[in-house]
Amino acid sequence: MLALNEAFDAIRAFMERGGDVLFLILAVTFIMWVLIVERLWFLSLEYKKQKNRVIDAWEARSERRSWYAHKIRAAMVSEANHNLFQGVNLIKTLVALCPLVGLLGTVTGMIEVFDVMGSQGSSNARAMAAGVSKATIPTMAGMVAALSGVFLSTYIERRAKTESERLEDSLTMDH
Repeated sequence: MLALNEAFDAIRAFMERGGDVLFLILAVTFIMWVLIVERLWFLSLEYKKQKNRVIDAWEARSERRSWYAHKIRAAMVSEANHNLFQGVNLIKTLVALCPLVGLLGTVTGMIEVFDVMGSQGSSNARAMAAGVSKATIPTMAGMVAALSGVFLSTYIERRAKTESERLEDSLTMDH
């Protein structure tokens, strides 16, 4: 329990040093990771069920060579693709947003530095250091948050493309 309290104290101190923008970065990162976990869950568990339903429905058709069959096949693949790629663009947008929010923290921290320089002169290094810290911590946090999401968002997108191609290949046009 003591270690948990120390960890919360360290996080609280970090959030105070970085300023209010860190809470925005935290919120964006949390939403991004909720979406990433949901997509990973969908791809590993739910999509297999959906894929089997689509394949079973296609295999149950007696006729698979006509123009209508081609269109039905395309619609089935399109619906599966919609479910596969749902949320991927939002995840990629949130990944791209993290460094931008960090940059917002940089700007607000530098404004604080300039404010201190304007009111107290440039001789108060301690006050300027606090502003520089508020300027660099959000930048770092935004970059770390983006890096944490960029690998998995790329993995999710590639896996969705692969699964889409596999589904399309498994719906044969043989009868």
